[in-house]
Amino acid sequence: MSHNTDQDPNGLKDDALAASSTPDSIADGVDEEVVEPNRRLFVGWQFLLFAALAIAYSGFHLFSLNVYPMETWSFRIVHIAGALILGYGLFAGARFAEDDQQASPAWLKWVSYALLIPAVYSLVQVVLMQQTINGGAMRIDPAVETLHFGYPLMATTAVAIMLSWFYRQARHRFNAADLVLMVCALASAGYLLMAFNTTMRMSTGTSFAPPGISWAAIAGSLLILELTRRVAGLALVVISAVFLTYVFAGPYLPGFLGYPGLSVQRFFSQVYTDAGILGPTTAVSSTYIILFIIFAAFLQASKVGDYFVNFAFAAAGRARGGPAKVAIFASGLMGMINGTSAGNVVSTGSLTIPLMKKVGYPARSAGAIEAAASTGGQIMPPIMGAGAFIMAEVTGIPYTEIAIAAVIPAILYFASIYFMVDFEAARKGMRGMRKDEIPLFSKLVKQVYLFAPIIILIVALFMGYSVIRAGTLATASAAVVSWISPNKMGLRAILRALQLAGTMSIQIIAVCACAGLIVGVISLTGVGARFSSLLLGLAGVSQLLALFFAMLISILLGMGMPTTAAYAVAASVVAPGLINIGIEPLIAHFFVFYFAVVSAITPPVALASYAAAGISGDNPMGTSVASFKIGLAAFIVPFMFFYSPAMLMEGSAMQILRVGLTATLGIVLLSGMVQKWFFGPVNVVQRSVMLVGALFLIYGGIYTDVAGLAIGAVLFLMQRKQHGGKGKATANAT
Repeated sequence: MSHNTDQDPNGLKDDALAASSTPDSIADGVDEEVVEPNRRLFVGWQFLLFAALAIAYSGFHLFSLNVYPMETWSFRIVHIAGALILGYGLFAGARFAEDDQQASPAWLKWVSYALLIPAVYSLVQVVLMQQTINGGAMRIDPAVETLHFGYPLMATTAVAIMLSWFYRQARHRFNAADLVLMVCALASAGYLLMAFNTTMRMSTGTSFAPPGISWAAIAGSLLILELTRRVAGLALVVISAVFLTYVFAGPYLPGFLGYPGLSVQRFFSQVYTDAGILGPTTAVSSTYIILFIIFAAFLQASKVGDYFVNFAFAAAGRARGGPAKVAIFASGLMGMINGTSAGNVVSTGSLTIPLMKKVGYPARSAGAIEAAASTGGQIMPPIMGAGAFIMAEVTGIPYTEIAIAAVIPAILYFASIYFMVDFEAARKGMRGMRKDEIPLFSKLVKQVYLFAPIIILIVALFMGYSVIRAGTLATASAAVVSWISPNKMGLRAILRALQLAGTMSIQIIAVCACAGLIVGVISLTGVGARFSSLLLGLAGVSQLLALFFAMLISILLGMGMPTTAAYAVAASVVAPGLINIGIEPLIAHFFVFYFAVVSAITPPVALASYAAAGISGDNPMGTSVASFKIGLAAFIVPFMFFYSPAMLMEGSAMQILRVGLTATLGIVLLSGMVQKWFFGPVNVVQRSVMLVGALFLIYGGIYTDVAGLAIGAVLFLMQRKQHGGKGKATANAT
């Protein structure tokens, strides 16, 4: 007894010392803005100018969506034009120069300045044409539109884009070629605003359409493609080029790909309408997406992202393989809001990947876990990145129904990653983080009110508020909640959040506009209907074969593309075919959506995995294969939507509960099979049985569930008998 008494003061001293050394935060910087390699970093008056433009752009959307709505097409044209002007100001077309010797020659600058003359001339012509229309004219002289507007605009846009590829300057400098492109974007949008607010709008897609619409649309399409290349890479641009080539090469192709053909004027006079670029993808990016980007920027500015990650560390950091489990929770929360898998990897992965390596995860596993978790954020309700908004727009299904339908699949996806991580940690004997390495949970619980904006968003949506009103309320609440937190948002922080939102929105708006170009090709040429007939023919042989083929097309279309664009294109090509073979619209679109999402971790082109490999230092292809393995459930679950609609909350409460529970148990078996571990090591025969049991349980039928449960029970008893003591230890560690 005396011995214990002697030790007690020392123990209290040690506990006090540990508590004093416990960090208040280990996630500082997660909320910092990710700066892309080709983003200009201005100083002085240029910084102030572009900051003001970004703030005005975000403010314009808040004002138009909540106070004074614009005419629909005009609003979307301004939405795209603003992103183009901001994008060409902030993102360079080539690498930056390291020093003056690498800078572009002087003649390139003077040629670019010379191009300002025809660019400004075409803009002046738009003003003159507007005056002519205001004077009572029904239309503009076609010769004026072609010679004085179309030719100068088209030639200037094409040449300036090519010059920008060779323009190399210091990172803080702007260049004349991009200034020309900004003027061209203004001229193109100005003409379209003028034409679409007159009776000329009715002539689009016919031989009576004014030639100026086609010229403005061609220049606008080139500007969208070039900005997409700068902010999202070549993959989407190449796919767009293939589809555009099909418009004019299609009549010469054999078989089901052939179609009667469209002239340049008829196609381009219609593609920059709601049949294409101004269609569903831009409708969503100009309303829901831009609003939730502003919401995310307010959360970033109030350091809520840091809090999310710290909360995840406090809750799960001490479990075995702790940082990996933190990555699952933190990346899921952040990915739900920020809408891009690769961007989420860069922000949260810069913290979680090094910590995973520190506790024993190989670089490949660390990168793969982060990539899979960040990708899963896109399917986590209620926000689900941005694809869910497009799904609501395309299908007409209320957004709240889509969010509810996503609950079980999201649980299954994250349960899969969690148990993959847990079994790997058990197999390799990994530790969790020490108590003094993570923030105190008791301290973080006191700031749990920082979750209030997301709770307000969910409650507002389910109370029947529109998505726009709910998003605006959540954004305002993020600012209000910050006033009782350590990171209070004053006027400067609010302006900073609006600036951040304007900058963050450029990529997704360019991608949505580019996807709209592809959707326009699909709808105007009818190629989507021909894919539908192909799927219908396959379904006559086997519906499973048709679904497998649809999966391959969705993944192929999504490779190298951001989730939003991947889903928008796949929804136009694949989903109609699935609906035609008898699948419900919600199930068909969720099927396509899930595979568009997981294309970010599907080899050989996996954007999220490549971003994670850049941080972990491992081979990109090896990381993508490992992340594919970790996210394996996401490749099985969508097939179950068709066979068991209860997974999407369609059915009785008992059906939904049964399917949810048995599918989760199936995911546990599937994870154990992949990681070769259950309560201890499993042999080849046991792994084969686990795979069968997992598929039975995930399938969702009553008889298969019973069979799967029987297999699971047998495996459980076998493993407990073989590894009883070890099983208890591993269970306690979990």
